[in-house]
Amino acid sequence: MDTLYHQTNKLILQTQQSFQALEQNVANAPEIEADIQDKINSINSNCEKLDVYLYKVPVDQRPNAKMRCDQLKYDSRHLQAALAASRQKRARREAAACEREQLLNRRFAPNPDLTTINIDYALQQQNSLQNSHRGIDEMLHTGANALESLRSQRLTLKGAQRRIMDMANTLGLSNYTMRLIEKRAVEDKFILILGIVITLLVIVLVIIYFT
Repeated sequence: MDTLYHQTNKLILQTQQSFQALEQNVANAPEIEADIQDKINSINSNCEKLDVYLYKVPVDQRPNAKMRCDQLKYDSRHLQAALAASRQKRARREAAACEREQLLNRRFAPNPDLTTINIDYALQQQNSLQNSHRGIDEMLHTGANALESLRSQRLTLKGAQRRIMDMANTLGLSNYTMRLIEKRAVEDKFILILGIVITLLVIVLVIIYFT
C-alpha cells in the first residue's frame, strides 16, 4: 500500500508540473490538458485501489492510512477543478480570437447609407470585445487568486495533518480507549434526548395545568 501511495503522490506532483507547462505553452494546450486528464484518471484509479487495501491494514494503523488516502482524493478533486477552469479559460480565449478575426475580416458595403450602419455595428462589436477582454482579465485575476488560495489551503491542511498525526502518535490511544469514548458519546446523547423529552413533558403539563 505504501508503494501505491507514493506512486500516486508522485503522480500528483507531476500533474502540478504539467499545469505549469500548460501556462507556458498555450499552443499545445489541448495535448497537455489531455495528458493532465489521463494523470488525474490514474490518480483516481489508485485512490480506489487504496480504499480496498485500506481494509487489509492493521486496525491501529488504519486511521493514519485513511487520512493519507483522503488527502490524495482532496488533491485529485482540486486538480480536476483546476483543469476545468483551464479548459474554460482556453474556450473563452479561442472565442475572443474568433470574434476578433471576424471583425477584422468584415467587409463594409459601398452604399453610404449602409456604411454608417455597418460602422456603428463594428463599433458596437469592438466595445463588446473590449468589455469581454476586461471581463476575461478579471476572471483570470480571480482564478489566479483562487489557485493561490488553494495552494495556501493545501499547505495549511498538510500542516494540520502532520500535527494531528503527531498528536495521535504522542497520545497513543488504544482501541479500548476509543471504544470507551464512543460509548460515553452514546450515553451523553441518550441523556440529552431524555432531558429534552422530560423538559417537553413538564412544559406540556404546566400549559395544561394553567389552561
